[in-house]
Amino acid sequence: MEKQEYTITVYTENTIGMIGRITGIFSRRKINIESLNTSPSEVDGIHRFTILISESEEVVRKLCRQIEKQVEVLKAYFNTNDELIWQEQALYKVPADVIAEKAYVERLLRQYGANVVVIRNDYIVFETAGHREEIDRLTAELGKYKLIEFVRGARIAIIKDSAGFHAKLKQFEEEEPAPDIVENEFLDQRDDVFTM
Repeated sequence: MEKQEYTITVYTENTIGMIGRITGIFSRRKINIESLNTSPSEVDGIHRFTILISESEEVVRKLCRQIEKQVEVLKAYFNTNDELIWQEQALYKVPADVIAEKAYVERLLRQYGANVVVIRNDYIVFETAGHREEIDRLTAELGKYKLIEFVRGARIAIIKDSAGFHAKLKQFEEEEPAPDIVENEFLDQRDDVFTM
């Protein structure tokens, strides 16, 4: 099967060591993670991993099944780029004199919707967000004008046809309701229960 970009979204409990356990699943299969983002999700106490890889659908399907075997993982989804709204963020440090002297660079930054983050006498830091190809094009252009430093953040993505994880949690609760809470009838009778 042909490889393409897939974004895997994993909802987990927020526990120590989850990143290592999830990335270990990719390492054991020698699959390169191109981008990894972790963040809180729309549900309190539930974290969301957004993982970008290039693989075949069959491999990605097996990966998600393997990830879901982790006790703390609630659900893993995989989507193609067409099924997502996604962005990446980038920071650029550009010499201040280049911005002052080269009107083309200033126009270029405006064209890509870059915003100023920091202005100093010797450099200016800009931030922008967009698809990877847009960020790569801007980086290549700024490289011609003494780009000092560049960093790109991990992909963040929203699934177009998702009702959010709240809906999925409600579905889980309807399919497998939690057992009724059983009150301990001896809780307030400590002296009577343990008297000898």
